Amino acid sequence: MDRKWMFASRLSKEYEDGVKEFRRFAVEHAKNPSRIICPCLKCCHSRVVNADELEAHLVCNGIDKSYSCWTKHGENQKNDIAHNGHDSTSYAPQETDTTYDFDQVEEIANIIEEDMRDCPQMFDRLTMDAKTPLYNGNGWSDKSFTELLSLLKDMLPQDNVLPCRMYEAKKMLSSIGMSYEKIHACPNDCILFRNEYAPLDKCPKCRALRYKKNSAPMKVVWYFPIIPRFRRMYHNAQDAKSLRWHADERICDGKLRHPADSPQWAKVDHDYPILEKNQETYVLLCPKQPGNDIDIYLAPLIEDLKDMWNEGVVVYDGYMEESFQLRAMLFGTINDFPAYGNLSGYSIKGKCACPICEDNTDWVRLEHGKKNVFLGHRRFLPSKHRYRGWRKAFNGRIEERRPPELLFGDKVFHKVKNINNKFGKTFAADLVTFGWKKKSIFFELPYWKSLYIVECPGKSKDGINARLDLLDMGIRTELAPIKKGKRQYLPPAAYTLSRKEKFVFCKFLQGVKVPEGYSSNIRNLVSMKDLKLKGLKSHDCHILMEHLLPIGIRSILPKKVRWTITKLCYFFRAICSKVIDTGKLQALEREIIVTLCELEMFFPPSFFDIMVHLTIHLVKETQYCGPAYMRWMYPMERYMKILKGYVKNRSRPEGCIVERYILEEAIEFCTDYLSNVDSIGLPKSRHLARTSERGLLERL
Repeated sequence: MDRKWMFASRLSKEYEDGVKEFRRFAVEHAKNPSRIICPCLKCCHSRVVNADELEAHLVCNGIDKSYSCWTKHGENQKNDIAHNGHDSTSYAPQETDTTYDFDQVEEIANIIEEDMRDCPQMFDRLTMDAKTPLYNGNGWSDKSFTELLSLLKDMLPQDNVLPCRMYEAKKMLSSIGMSYEKIHACPNDCILFRNEYAPLDKCPKCRALRYKKNSAPMKVVWYFPIIPRFRRMYHNAQDAKSLRWHADERICDGKLRHPADSPQWAKVDHDYPILEKNQETYVLLCPKQPGNDIDIYLAPLIEDLKDMWNEGVVVYDGYMEESFQLRAMLFGTINDFPAYGNLSGYSIKGKCACPICEDNTDWVRLEHGKKNVFLGHRRFLPSKHRYRGWRKAFNGRIEERRPPELLFGDKVFHKVKNINNKFGKTFAADLVTFGWKKKSIFFELPYWKSLYIVECPGKSKDGINARLDLLDMGIRTELAPIKKGKRQYLPPAAYTLSRKEKFVFCKFLQGVKVPEGYSSNIRNLVSMKDLKLKGLKSHDCHILMEHLLPIGIRSILPKKVRWTITKLCYFFRAICSKVIDTGKLQALEREIIVTLCELEMFFPPSFFDIMVHLTIHLVKETQYCGPAYMRWMYPMERYMKILKGYVKNRSRPEGCIVERYILEEAIEFCTDYLSNVDSIGLPKSRHLARTSERGLLERL
C-alpha cells in the first residue's frame, strides 16, 4: 500500500483518503474493531480506540510518520518489505524502524484495564502518581547533573567525548552563546575603569580603591554588547522577517497600533531620511534601573549606539538572504517615574515635580498633611468653560491662567547644555534640589535632542489632616472634623463608603472569575473580614481600574461621584487600547481635563500627588509616541521576576543572573535551528491553531 499520504498535509484530499484507507485496513485485521491501537501523534500507540475515534484522532493530531510498517494493525513486516520496499524510500528519508514484533503494549494495557476493574483504587493511585513530581525542588542541582553525566559517560564506548561535569557542559554551551563584558567600577559610582582609566588602581576623582584585599574588584558592571545580538537576530529568517514588519506588513490607516504609527517616528524619518531608505532600521526600547549616577554605567551602551548610528554595521539578513548596512537608534526608554527622573536628569521631587510643566507646575503645600499636592487642572480647560468661574468647589478663586507650553527635546537641550556633570556619591551634595540637575548621557546621541519629551508613569489619603487642610484652604468646610469628647469625628464625604457599600463591592470582586493569564485570581485578593483588597500587583490595579471598578460601583456612591470615577476608568481603558483612533484623541484630552477638575470637586487635596497630575499629559504622550501598551512597565516587571529566579547564590546575584541568561541564550539559539522543537516552560497561546491557519480540527 502506498504510504505517501502520511507525509501530505492533513488538510489535503490525499491525506483524508489515506486515513480512510488506514481505517479500513485496521478494522479488517483487528481482533476487536472497538479496540484498535491509535498511532496518532498524541496517543503514540499507547491507547486503544474504536474506528470512529481512530479516524478523528488521525485527522486532528496527525499520524506517526515513522510508523511505516503497520505491524500493530495486522500487517506482516517481512511481506511488506518484500512487496512495498521500493515505495518506502521514494517519499521520505530513511529512518530506523523502531517497531518490533515482540512489543506487548496492547497486552499490558489490557491487563492494567482488567486490574482497574477489579481494584478501583488503582486508577486513583495511578492518577496521583502521575501528578506527583519526580523530585522536590525548583531546579536540578549541579552536583546531581554531574552524577548523571558521569553515569552516561560510563555507559557509552570508551572513546566518547561526552562532558563528565556540569562545568564542562556549561562551558560548551557558552562557546556558542553571546559574550559579555565585566567592567570594574568605582565603588562611589564616579567612573568605570575602562579606556583611559583601565590601568588605574584608584579612582582619580574620589581616590577610592579599585580592588579589595583579596584582589577582587570592589564593584563590577556586567555589560551585554548589543551589536553581536543584532547580528544573531537578523541571521534567523523568522526574526528578520518580524524586524521588518513595521515596513512591510504594518496597516497604515491613520490609527495608532505601533510606535511606527506615531508622529515621532514620522519626525525621525523626516529629519534623518537615510533611515527611511533603510527599511530594516531597528528601534531599541530598553528598560533602565534608577540611580542618578546611572549615566556612568550607560556609557558602554551609548558608545555602541553611536557606532551603530554613525558608521553602522554589516549584518546578514536571513529572510532576504543578503547583507546590508544596519543603522540603529534609541527611540525611547521604558521606565517608571522615579527612573525617569534619574535618566532624564530632572528632579521629580519637590514643588516642581512635573517634567512637562516645570516651573509652571501648580503646587500647594499642605500644612497638616506635610506634603506637596498638584491641583489647578482648570487652567487646561477651554477659556470659556464654566468650571473656570466656580470658586467654592475649587480653591476659592477664578481660574484665568493658560496651560503651560509643551516641552520638546531641543528646549531641554538648551536648558542643560551648560550643566557640568559631576557623578559619584562624593558629589551628591552639590546637586540642585529641583529642576534640571544634570545633562543626560543620552544627549551624546546626535538625534536625542530632536525627539519629544514624554514620561511613563497603601495609605488612605483621607483623614484628620486632610480635612484640616480643606479648612485652611476655605473649601468644603462642612467636612471639617467634629470633636465629640476626647475623639474627633469625620463627617462622611461624597466618596466615603459605608460598611454595607464596602461589603457589596468586596462581595462583587470575590465573585469575579477571569481567564487564565488575564490577571491574578481576584477573589484571593479580597479580605471579607477586613473588607479590604490585599496583595494587589500593579497589573491587577490596571485590570481593576479599566474593567472591574466601573461595574463594581454601579450601585454605590452618589451619582456624580460614580460618573466621575467611571469616566476616569474609561479614559485609561481608551488610552491603553491596542488600536487608537487619532481623530478621537483631542476629545479624549478634553474629557480627562474635565474629569480631573471634577475629582478636585469631590476628593481632598491630599489625593492629588504628582502621579495624578501626570494623567493630564498622557494623551499627548500617546499621540506623539504610540499606544501605551507598547511602552508600559508590566512586561519589564514580569521579566525582573524571572531574572530574580535565576539567583541561586545570594552572595553573587549578578553572576547568577548573567550566567543563567547566557546559558538560556545559547539554548534558544540552538532550538532555532532544530525542527519540531518547542522551548520548555513557555506558555502557548490558546489561539495558536487559529492564528497559524491550521483550522478547527487542529484545536480539537
